[in-house]
Amino acid sequence: MVSGGSAIRGSRVGSGPMGEQDRGIHAERISISYWDAMGNETVRHFAANLPEEIPETIDSPSTGLPAGRDKNNPPQVAKNEPYKTHLAYVKERRTDEEASQILDEALLKLRQRRGGA
Repeated sequence: MVSGGSAIRGSRVGSGPMGEQDRGIHAERISISYWDAMGNETVRHFAANLPEEIPETIDSPSTGLPAGRDKNNPPQVAKNEPYKTHLAYVKERRTDEEASQILDEALLKLRQRRGGA
């Protein structure tokens, strides 16, 4: 007795031979290799008809480092500046003389409010 199931055991409903006739025409692709500073290669695939959208650098998925197309000259990690305090930013904008003058003015106002000037 034949059951009413699929002719091929384990096949899905609607499955058929794979190919362009069933799935449509595949876009032309190009493969680009990127290398990070540790020598790791990452290959990405892009549409061949959009070369202007291919990035020069990517983040390497294995190391998190920037990766570029030139194997012999991979991009270097940008040096992160340490956290700056508010005082550090103020010192960049003011000279020592200006800071001294502002401090003297603030102390004078404080003393006047407290009645000690």
